[in-house]
Amino acid sequence: MKKIILILPALNEASVIGQTLQGVKRVAKNLPGKSEIVVVNDGSKDKTAAVAKKFGATVLSHKINRGLGASLSTGLKYARMQQADFAVTLDSDGQHDPEDIKKIIRPLIAGEADIVIGSRLLEPQGRMPLLRQINNRLFNLFTLLIFGMYTTDSLSGFRGFSKPAIDKLELKTERMEVSNEFFSEIKRNKFRFTEVPIQVIYTPYSIRKGVRPGNVFAIIFRLLLRLFR
Repeated sequence: MKKIILILPALNEASVIGQTLQGVKRVAKNLPGKSEIVVVNDGSKDKTAAVAKKFGATVLSHKINRGLGASLSTGLKYARMQQADFAVTLDSDGQHDPEDIKKIIRPLIAGEADIVIGSRLLEPQGRMPLLRQINNRLFNLFTLLIFGMYTTDSLSGFRGFSKPAIDKLELKTERMEVSNEFFSEIKRNKFRFTEVPIQVIYTPYSIRKGVRPGNVFAIIFRLLLRLFR
């Protein structure tokens, strides 16, 4: 039986993560394999860890806030230790529709890709806020220019990984720049990757959690510094 690890990085998400986990658990029951839900609690100051445990998730906690990249790295290392066949990452703030896990996992199970990116822009449903559109286009262009990788949604947090990808990924960045680092790893390892359309649920809460325009150049600088030093 295939083993699937579902990874949700979380920072101070106690008010919403329970609802998110309910949806993920419902979908996980119908996946073609044995699923484990893992919440990476990134130094939260609220009851994120307690709520996640209440809903049956395995909780991996950082003592201090280390960032999105560090959280994803922790989750993927755990998947590697568990010898998972597949891993899926998604946001814990309710932005992603858990039903789309099925879309993410399908090309992996079929052996069509090593990494799957869930794109909000392939078949957009609902209007992406303007600032998010600007951010996305800037980072898509950056990813193309620096890594030679074309993507419609370089900032997507909804991703899937095959066992070869889980075993070979070596993430160096610790914060938001990890989203673009994945494309560096795709190129370095010559992974096969594809995009699938996903639905995104924009709420005032989830919008506040995104990349701010003022942070764009700082993120790019940190990414270049870590990758090319």
